[in-house]
Amino acid sequence: MNIVFMGTPEFAVSSLNKLIDSDFVISAVVTQPDRPNARGKKVNFSPVKQTALDNGLQVLQPEKIKDASFIEKLRSYNPDYIVVVAYGRILPKEILQIPKIACINLHASLLPKYRGAAPIHWAVIDGEKKSGATTMLMDTGMDTGDMLYKFEVEISNEMTTGELHDILARKGADLLVDTLRDYPEGIITPVKQDDEEATYTKMIDRDTGKIDWDSPSAAIHNLIRGTHPYPGAYSFLEGKRVKLSTSRLTTLASTDAVPGTIVNEGDEGIVVKTADGVLLIRELQFPGKKKMKVLDYIRGNGSLIGKRFSTLS
Repeated sequence: MNIVFMGTPEFAVSSLNKLIDSDFVISAVVTQPDRPNARGKKVNFSPVKQTALDNGLQVLQPEKIKDASFIEKLRSYNPDYIVVVAYGRILPKEILQIPKIACINLHASLLPKYRGAAPIHWAVIDGEKKSGATTMLMDTGMDTGDMLYKFEVEISNEMTTGELHDILARKGADLLVDTLRDYPEGIITPVKQDDEEATYTKMIDRDTGKIDWDSPSAAIHNLIRGTHPYPGAYSFLEGKRVKLSTSRLTTLASTDAVPGTIVNEGDEGIVVKTADGVLLIRELQFPGKKKMKVLDYIRGNGSLIGKRFSTLS
């Protein structure tokens, strides 16, 4: 069967590679336009574009998804499917009507929960105990189409967004291929989503990881692992923005110190006061420096006990 694949970030690469290795024919790959890096000196290809080029596939990068010439180009491929994995834009009706079979989307959540952007991040930040992925028939809404296949993954108390991302990307690719093969055979019964159970996520940005030490220990721990590896959780220590990349809930004795105060330190890290107890921080990264274990920092810079993290620089 003939496919047009639409995707942009690393999450979509596993699905694209799985389709490349299958008996499906990929006529074209659609991805977001190239963007300059943070310093504006180099143009970055999306992970999907790089994968497509490495495999000799045609790449399309429309600035406007509703552009008439782009839509006509898609029609010219006469695809059986348009497959969408984290493309980053809502498709108009004109595109949804193009494929002979369907537009199929792989979404990284257990729909109808976590519709929208960054569902993996928010599942971890919110302290969810399970996540998963869903394939669905696409409509003009944001992740509102009828569901096809699902799978679930347990989220452990230590799992990071990066770890969950890799699991969902790998297993989601298998789910997607199974969906594409089974749907035309009438094996799958589409299930409508219950809009009353739907939740929506917001975009992740640089400030998402800002730690409020007046929050409970579990909430801060979830924020640290939920923003790892990107964009990273951070706080300010003596005016410096410090990334905190690894934490652990601990049963160490609490204290009446002001939240954010470093109350203890040892081989495992520093212990910081929170709203309802303490939290162990294992790794730090100061501006312009590499990430390091707390013990290594203390050995080179002295004790941190008594110093206080804050939300302001």
